[in-house]
Amino acid sequence: MAEEEYGSFVDWNQMGDLAKSSGPTKVDCKDLKEFKQMARQGYWAKNHKLRAQVYEQLIKTIPCRTVTPDAEVYRDIMGNAGTKKPSSNIPLPEFVDGNALPLYCLKAEAVTSAHQIINCVAGQFPDISHCPSLPAITSMLLHFSKDEAQCFELVSRILACNEPGKRLLDQTFLAFESSCMTFGDLAIKYCPAGHKLIVATAQDALEVYTDWQRWVLFDLPFSHMVRVLDVYLVEGYKVLFRMAIALLKFYRKHKAGAQGGEGSQPQDSGKVRADIQAFIKGIASTVTPEKLLEKAFSIRMFSRKEITLLQLTNEKSLQQKGITVKQKRRNVQLALNPDTFSSEIVSAKEMRDIWSWIPERFALCQPQLLFTTSTHGCSLNRFYQHCEGYEPTLLLIRTTDGDVCGAFLSTDWQERKRGGNKLSFFGTGECFVFRMKPEMEHFEWVVIRHPELASSSNAQSQEEPASSEGQNSENNGLQQPEKPAGDLSPFLSARHFNLTSKNTSMFMAGNFDSIIVGGGDGNALYIDSELNHGRAGRCATFDNPPLCAESFQVALLETWGFQDAMAS
Repeated sequence: MAEEEYGSFVDWNQMGDLAKSSGPTKVDCKDLKEFKQMARQGYWAKNHKLRAQVYEQLIKTIPCRTVTPDAEVYRDIMGNAGTKKPSSNIPLPEFVDGNALPLYCLKAEAVTSAHQIINCVAGQFPDISHCPSLPAITSMLLHFSKDEAQCFELVSRILACNEPGKRLLDQTFLAFESSCMTFGDLAIKYCPAGHKLIVATAQDALEVYTDWQRWVLFDLPFSHMVRVLDVYLVEGYKVLFRMAIALLKFYRKHKAGAQGGEGSQPQDSGKVRADIQAFIKGIASTVTPEKLLEKAFSIRMFSRKEITLLQLTNEKSLQQKGITVKQKRRNVQLALNPDTFSSEIVSAKEMRDIWSWIPERFALCQPQLLFTTSTHGCSLNRFYQHCEGYEPTLLLIRTTDGDVCGAFLSTDWQERKRGGNKLSFFGTGECFVFRMKPEMEHFEWVVIRHPELASSSNAQSQEEPASSEGQNSENNGLQQPEKPAGDLSPFLSARHFNLTSKNTSMFMAGNFDSIIVGGGDGNALYIDSELNHGRAGRCATFDNPPLCAESFQVALLETWGFQDAMAS
């Protein structure tokens, strides 16, 4: 009986249909791709004993450190649990960040067992400094363990994973915080409507996103969480991102159906966090486990490699700001002080909206005015003088017709000099263009919305010439300048992708008589050397409509840098 062999900690009365073992009784599969499909389809989902055996098999194949504590180590430390009455009220270690053990379908007395396992883990892994998800993973695995010792071994192997490029649980504050920033980046790109809702209703979107792992590992009902675990143990950490993005999509749909909040004033972020938590805890009434998985895997995301690159970039940004251990969190969204912010083009609220689109590692920064035509004059040369040395920058334009548009530009304008006298495109896929008036909308790199245009690889950058609207014939040959790989931004650089067309990676360009944003079958923005006349149009790189009138006069142009808000 599964109840006897793998269910001594389970309250079977709470398991519902999962208490009835049916379906296949063994898994005979060696092919990883086929195994992945079986996990997604729930091949072992109706047989508790088979699921327990599969979990054990999967975790025992994880490459681990040479010395990884096993069940025997636990028995040696803890003694025979059958003859030794466990002490009650054992506190959890500090590194779980105050997270209580989710009970799911465990017996009440199993809480003490889980606490003992986690505390034993803490003693064997002194390098763990921040691991808030450990109580949830331990609780889940205890449902499928013969005894405490086996559960301890399974948890230890997950923590001791040393496969290059693979992570299963965050074990430092730096890793956890960077994962929250990475989720914010992914939400902006893959759930823009949900992100817009969070920005509109919460004072601090990043504070809301610190719960992203909790949504999946703590708040989901057991029937949903166990299906997530099926796939997570096969495919790894990126599954958690997929599930959290799917949950944000469902939450946004729920709020839209309830005619909630996008038009309301931002409220305390804690209330929004509580509202999301309540929705996810009750999600079983509207979303089945299979529907959740279907939604999660229908999201066309970049590979684990690209997510890893983004996380490493966010970690590096945090390290540079000295944020490596848990500390009182700054309210990032309010880093923009409406009392001191002053722009002649956008209001503080509009700049806050733009801030919600930028990559999370820059959201810790404040806007710093670098150049404005009202003070520095209408000179492209002075524009370069004031903007060089800053990366990234934000370009804002107000036309004489009252339209407002601009671009987030990932790379220092000094990079234009690498192309010599030729007008050459540079930058990375984090660039985007936007318009604020007559309506607010932003347009990202087309490859983000259409991954089929590229595949992750060590591709050679395109060096074929491309034409640019608004240029005379002698400047029509636009080239991607040769650039050492080490100088490229580690995230969404064109060299990471096998682009099907050179026109999809033309981000920004400039020379002595113009600046251009976006290329390929036109330019998103073209500004002349006097910063007076401009053109707007569709372009292949951002797949955007014209941001304003196709031919316009510049009333005012501003460029903003990103000042480190953590600097004293």
